[in-house]
Formats: sequence, structure tokens, C-alpha cells
Amino acid sequence: MARAGVTAERLTQAAAELADEIGFQNVTVSALARAFGVKPAALYSHVKDLQDLRVRVAKLALAELADRAAAALAGRSGKDALVAFANAYRDYAKEHPGRYAAAQLEMDYETAADSAAPRHSAMTRAILRGYDLPDPAQTDAVRMLGATFHGYVSLEMVGGFRHTPRSVEESWNRTLDALDAVLRNWPSAGG
Repeated sequence: MARAGVTAERLTQAAAELADEIGFQNVTVSALARAFGVKPAALYSHVKDLQDLRVRVAKLALAELADRAAAALAGRSGKDALVAFANAYRDYAKEHPGRYAAAQLEMDYETAADSAAPRHSAMTRAILRGYDLPDPAQTDAVRMLGATFHGYVSLEMVGGFRHTPRSVEESWNRTLDALDAVLRNWPSAGG
């Protein structure tokens, strides 16, 4: 690719695609420069450093994932919303493993607030309103759902469930059934 075509947006998109191919942790400025056919120094007028590039990819992934989740949630509530939301995350992770890993990047408060991360939280809380959970139970449930979705998807992606003949899909469906049951029967604060 010609140097004239290098922009921060194109670099971010190319880095996201590269992350899906080789893994987010393996994306470097040098690897990206090779993909563009330029020297690494040529990229530094568009991205500050590797961390800046990674944050840009993380923000792109969070935005893509938020858009996908929002589309899946449209017109749904209760368990249907929970399942659609969970499947949107799982499908995105399977289709874009490098981007999904990028979406897990730790960011400072200001950077996270300037990303689509707040949309994810708002969508999760919208689902939880269908279960009539007040705060602080909503915060606990947001964390439980995030941990469950991420844990399941991460284990699935590294082959963690291959040791048993039970269908991974069937286990995923039972996990979502269990989450729905927990949310419908959320324990009281004292119990």
C-alpha cells in the first residue's frame, strides 16, 4: 500500500484485521508497517506508539461489538434479550478473536469513558431492568454476566471444552437458562 494512503483510521482497521489473523498480543507497529509496505517510522505520524495503536483497536472493537449487541437487542426483553445479547458477544468473539481480545484491554477511566464501553454497560443494565433488579444488585449482575460470558467464550476459544462429548452449544444454552433463572430469583442483600 502506498504511504499516501496511510491514515490513523486505516491503520486501526488494518491492525484490527491483523489482530484477528495473528492475535492481538502479536500486533506490533513493525508488523503493521510491513502490511502497509512502509518503514515503522512512517506510522508514527499517525499513531503515537504501540499502546496508542492498541487503544485504537480496542475502541474500534468495543464500537463494533456495541453496534452488534444493540442490533441483536432491538425489540427484545427478558430472557430473549439476555440470549440475544450473549449470542452477539459470543458470535463476535468467534468471528473476530483478535478484536475480541482487544476489547478486553484495560483502559484508564477517561479513555474508557470516551469509548463504547459505557454503551455496553447501559445495554446490560437495560436487560436487567426486565428482571426488576435495583442497584446495587444491577452492578453485581452486570459483573456476573460479563464474567460468565467472557469466561465461557474464552474457554471455548482455547478448546477448554473439548474433553467431553457434551455439545458446547448445549452447555451454552444451559448456561443462559441458568443465568435467566438467577436473574429472576436474585438473592436478597442479606441472604
